[in-house]
Amino acid sequence: MNYNSSKSTLPGSGDPLSDMLRGLRLDGVDYGRCVLGEPWAVSFPAQKAARFHFIGQQGCWLLSPAMEWIELSVGDALLIPRGDEHVLASAPGVPAVPIGRYSIEPVCENIYDVSNECGGPKTLLFCGSMHFNLDGSHPLLDMMPDLMRAHELMANAPGIQHLLDAMAGEVTMDRVGSGGILARLADVLAATIIRSWVENGCGDATGWIAAVRNPDVGKVLAAIHLQPDRDWTVEALARTMGASRSAFAQRFATVVGETPAKYVLRVRMHQARQWLARDGMRVSVAAAKLGYDSEASFSRAFKRVMGVAPSHLRNTGSSDDES
Repeated sequence: MNYNSSKSTLPGSGDPLSDMLRGLRLDGVDYGRCVLGEPWAVSFPAQKAARFHFIGQQGCWLLSPAMEWIELSVGDALLIPRGDEHVLASAPGVPAVPIGRYSIEPVCENIYDVSNECGGPKTLLFCGSMHFNLDGSHPLLDMMPDLMRAHELMANAPGIQHLLDAMAGEVTMDRVGSGGILARLADVLAATIIRSWVENGCGDATGWIAAVRNPDVGKVLAAIHLQPDRDWTVEALARTMGASRSAFAQRFATVVGETPAKYVLRVRMHQARQWLARDGMRVSVAAAKLGYDSEASFSRAFKRVMGVAPSHLRNTGSSDDES
């Protein structure tokens, strides 16, 4: 089967990035507007939730998860998908103070204003924690770099100003449902940062950015994530790409960094994890939905990938590393 005939059997927009982001949603968001007078430095501890920052006024510096100082300009945006530890500062070398020690004024549930008492020039930051519906070890998040920076996001995406204004409005008005609306707006902000980074980011030419920029491999990844419960064989994936089995397998492994079979298995086991921990599905039902002949064979595969037996999630409703 060539690509044109197989395309109609797969859902999606034809844009791999859009299709992959369909499965990446926010279950909740903590949002803050920070007005900080120089000198200042804020340390953000490691956490399981993702973090985002938008530089609204007066540039600043980032001490990245890789312990490198990076100068940020007004309009820059950051997304730290796995919530690694980092520091934002008015200048390198300013002693960092944990975010919890700043003046934090709750506005309403999960929304806050942050400030300090220093009288120097003010920096305006929009910061937040985003709880993705996927945990940090999910293949889609695991492929992402520690840091995504969208340079001059305001210039590349003029609608961001309206989005931030809407988020600020939800913060100040404290209306019924503000938390839910804010989460949806943050959904759009996160997707916009990711898109801008993919389109304009430089850096590593392998891994996630290479996969979503590559029309052939990106198309395959989108198909896998849109239908994680499908019994994806290497032959079926090769047809989706429109290539021979051997050419597809080599191309996929070069770009993604692992074999198609291993990647598909990880995606399927993470889907099963959601069914078990979030939805309370029985192990036998999850095994059947993924096409396993027996609950025992499914349980062995699940434990090999996830490190715990599926019955553990079924009994507790969560796992130790779940966001």
